[in-house]
Amino acid sequence: MDSERQKFYDTLRALEEGTVRVAERKDGNWVVNTWVKEVILSGFRLGERVDMSTGGFSFFDKDTIPMRQFSLEDNLRIVPGGTSVRRGAFVAPGVIVMPPAFINIGAYVDEGSMIDSHAVVGSCAQIGKRVHVAANCQVGGVLEPAGALPVIIEDDVFLGGGCGIYEGTLVRERAVIASGVMITRGTPVYDAVNGGFIRPDASGQLVIPAGAVVVGGSRPVTKGPAAAEGIQVYTPVIIKYRDERTDASVSLEEALR
Repeated sequence: MDSERQKFYDTLRALEEGTVRVAERKDGNWVVNTWVKEVILSGFRLGERVDMSTGGFSFFDKDTIPMRQFSLEDNLRIVPGGTSVRRGAFVAPGVIVMPPAFINIGAYVDEGSMIDSHAVVGSCAQIGKRVHVAANCQVGGVLEPAGALPVIIEDDVFLGGGCGIYEGTLVRERAVIASGVMITRGTPVYDAVNGGFIRPDASGQLVIPAGAVVVGGSRPVTKGPAAAEGIQVYTPVIIKYRDERTDASVSLEEALR
């Protein structure tokens, strides 16, 4: 095996063990480990398309990035029914994955989190502890450019059903994103508690504050023909910050574990 392939496989193992991460928090700030992304990208270039068909279904992908295999000793619950976890993804003990779900290469899912049915954790996305990624939720991946931060969901966040978090958005701890809310770097979020819009910072990252409860809303177009027609554009709105009542409504059922 050539040295570049060996480095790729060594990095995959380190990612799966959690000893290496695509992004990590240092002194309160998230930083991307660009070299890890570069190694992941090399796997697509180095790989050769092979037949990975199984169970009567046809699959053809790069030989460098097969499905990850787990054992009982990994202490996970992966419920039968079509879930796929790609090699190079870290899934911590105590995680629950409901079918069908997909966790892509470079992703990090920390202890006690739940990935519900039809949910996707994109390449390099970082999911904290005790996060609920509800049914049909999309956590976008950011693999390229290599220096860009991926989508990051910190500890104790609740992502409601059918919501989507994309383009390197950072959702701080204990935030609640209501069902159906879409958050991207190009969509300003209005803070109805403190006033004003939240837009991307100097690095281009949109940050949802800790404990924010975000629902879908709209705002009027103020210029041009659309304003005269009363057209509204989609706007996520922070309606409050998390309290005991919110905690009770989004708490995970221990019976499920």
